[in-house]
Amino acid sequence: MAKVCVLDENKLCDDCGECNVCDLDPNEICDNCMKCLKTGADYAAIEIDEIIDDGAAEYDQLRQDLLNTRDEEEPFDCFKGQ
Repeated sequence: MAKVCVLDENKLCDDCGECNVCDLDPNEICDNCMKCLKTGADYAAIEIDEIIDDGAAEYDQLRQDLLNTRDEEEPFDCFKGQ
């Protein structure tokens, strides 16, 4: 599955590197110095605008199916012999 650009959701990632440009100096590549986040505020916050569910529902269903098929009296394999 092709990756989507983190800056433009309508574009496929073509490894242009634009997402790695420093916010303080557009001529530099970001080196994760975190200077752009030091604002002097007592706290920092980010706004979450989307949650991507990439399989959690399927995992939960498989887990629930496993729990429903085992015998309630029989311990899980990891607890046998203890």
